[in-house]
Amino acid sequence: MTAFSIDCRRCSRLAGFLDNVRAEHPDYHARPVPPFGDASPQLLIVGLAPGMHGANRSGRPFTGDYAGILLYETLYKFGFADKPVSKSADDGLKLTGCRITNAVKCLPPENKPTGDEVKRCNGFLANEISALPKDSVLLALGGIAHKAVLMATGERIAARKFAHRAKYRLEGGLTLFDSYHCSRYNTQTRRLTPAMFEQVFADIRRFLEGPIAG
Repeated sequence: MTAFSIDCRRCSRLAGFLDNVRAEHPDYHARPVPPFGDASPQLLIVGLAPGMHGANRSGRPFTGDYAGILLYETLYKFGFADKPVSKSADDGLKLTGCRITNAVKCLPPENKPTGDEVKRCNGFLANEISALPKDSVLLALGGIAHKAVLMATGERIAARKFAHRAKYRLEGGLTLFDSYHCSRYNTQTRRLTPAMFEQVFADIRRFLEGPIAG
């Protein structure tokens, strides 16, 4: 298993890019961004990669940029967060039953990691997924995160196509849910609306709570 390290420099393109970003923005985190949330979650959310002025700045996934606004509001609404806003890595926000990570832990140029970079970082994701409690849920935000999850779990990608609100039972006992990414582009073009995003979390809540006896 590959343990995450904030000092990872396995991808030379990303490491060099972060060196330049850190020189230009010395107050930014500008290093691999660690996962955030409950150490033993029922739900692991997998995004794509840190954003330049979001997680790359703050050091916390989906914190400080537009994509995090809808995510944390929704987590709060469905009982996974104790606040509806994630302002900074030291704001005291707590997640319950939920953890957030990325398929690629470093900021990529133009927000576009290469296929090799996704593969090289996949060991970190595989390690995170292997530590999940039995019957946990994975939520992939976007097609790249979806493929990264399947790669990390050894599942056949061709057999499980990405689609908004798709749900797949994986061979290891975990369940994968899909959603369009909560990016500025997707929300402003209405490809993903708050109602659509909430439907996914409603699906997840119903699944985690299971059938009501009686």
